Amino acid sequence: MTALRKTPVAPLTGAAPCTIRAERASDVAEREALLDACFGEDRDARTCQRLRAGRAPAEGLAFSAVRQGLVIGTIRLWHVSAGGVAALVLGPLAVEAGCRDLGIGAALMNHALTTAKRRGHGAVILLGDAPYYARFGFSARKTGELSLPGPFGRDRLLGLELREGALDGAWGMIVPTATAARQSKPRLAARLRKLAPHAA
Repeated sequence: MTALRKTPVAPLTGAAPCTIRAERASDVAEREALLDACFGEDRDARTCQRLRAGRAPAEGLAFSAVRQGLVIGTIRLWHVSAGGVAALVLGPLAVEAGCRDLGIGAALMNHALTTAKRRGHGAVILLGDAPYYARFGFSARKTGELSLPGPFGRDRLLGLELREGALDGAWGMIVPTATAARQSKPRLAARLRKLAPHAA
């Protein structure tokens, strides 16, 4: 087996004084707060979350955008079977509201896709707005026969081949294939607080 290389640090240039680096365990609390702010605390009910719940992201494919020591952006990719075809699901992609005009989302996308291709992955699938993701090469051209385990907009299920023909013949349900992950303490603590009865 070929040894996996460590993801290099990728400094952003121009108007975005931040760095994209591999996600660290110390990023978890800030990442979860960022995702809650961007998608709401009910984000765990979203269809794509069913592909991620209790799973670890693909090795070397979870990144944070950091500025002045704070996590201001996040992106992760996850192993799935797309109707029997090995692929990755991308998401969530999130950027702190005050930084969304700095190109950080695009930088995270490009960094994640470049790294996934370098690591030998063949295809990436996501659920999102076609006009935004088309700039990165995503389209619905080869996802028409795929389904998700929950409600979704057909025109929002998009795919990108990192290797030509990687999504040929993809048909059926997209299901997770990643290994189970240990739940992080900050996330677990938050869930336990929600389950605990309120004090009188």
